[in-house]
Amino acid sequence: MIIDLMVWKVISMKFKFKDFMLRFAILLLVLSVPFMLCLYALQAKQYTNLTKEVRALEVKQEKLIEENKKLVSDIAILSSADRIEKIAVEELGMHKAEKEDIVRVEMTGEKE
Repeated sequence: MIIDLMVWKVISMKFKFKDFMLRFAILLLVLSVPFMLCLYALQAKQYTNLTKEVRALEVKQEKLIEENKKLVSDIAILSSADRIEKIAVEELGMHKAEKEDIVRVEMTGEKE
């Protein structure tokens, strides 16, 4: 009878341990599902924010490219030889040098 009681206690402990492990596994599963859903929601929000940021940067890049094209065009217009000559003649009173106005100076590398 004492042996039967001891065997019953051992068997009862094994069942309690198995029952505890089963309940622990179920609890872990039940708690992990909401945790995973929260992680998914955070990741989705971060993805949405990054997508918006990329779109904003692409728009900014397009504007900068267009502005750069305009500035390059302005540089080409402002540095054209015809425009510079017109300003020199009309606003600064300059004229093109004739052959007889040009003086050539030769320099030797000697110092005196």
